[in-house]
Amino acid sequence: MTLTEGILALLDSRSFGSIWFWLLLALVWSLAARKVVGVPYDVVQQVRRMPQDANDDAAAFQLLDWLSLTLPRWRLAGVEGVLMLFVATFAFSALFLLGFVYGLEMAQALVLLILPFVALFPVELRLARKLTPLVEAAGAGELSVDEAARRAARLMRWHRAGVTVVSILVVVMTAYRGALWFLAHPFGF
Repeated sequence: MTLTEGILALLDSRSFGSIWFWLLLALVWSLAARKVVGVPYDVVQQVRRMPQDANDDAAAFQLLDWLSLTLPRWRLAGVEGVLMLFVATFAFSALFLLGFVYGLEMAQALVLLILPFVALFPVELRLARKLTPLVEAAGAGELSVDEAARRAARLMRWHRAGVTVVSILVVVMTAYRGALWFLAHPFGF
């Protein structure tokens, strides 16, 4: 085997038969659970460990500070939302047709990799809309910093639990689809 053949074998475009696809799938889903709306999950966990009688705890300030920095990124104006929806729908429809109508393995793998994130995006937008009033209320003094941080952390923990369940289901469904692909194409083509 020459060096060129070795490199091409390493970068094989077959998705379900490539270790790189499965490593990418594991990496993407492990990274998806590390942050909730852009906030590292260990910051959320620090709020959970705060004592109940704490006033103006540093962990609460840190979480609200993170949220005040990341939540503006989740606001979509009407034109931006429509344009994003149009481009995403077009790209995803093209990938779906190439994968499941024309039988291209790479397109099927990309659909299985991207589809859950397409479904989770509106959920993250909704979470950001729920967290924004909490941060604003804490900033205006209508709600104590600790109470706002506890409520935000509770919402974010539930969201992360949902993402964890979705990630398990996605990996299982992708492995099932990969097994079906191998049964239908035993020699890889």
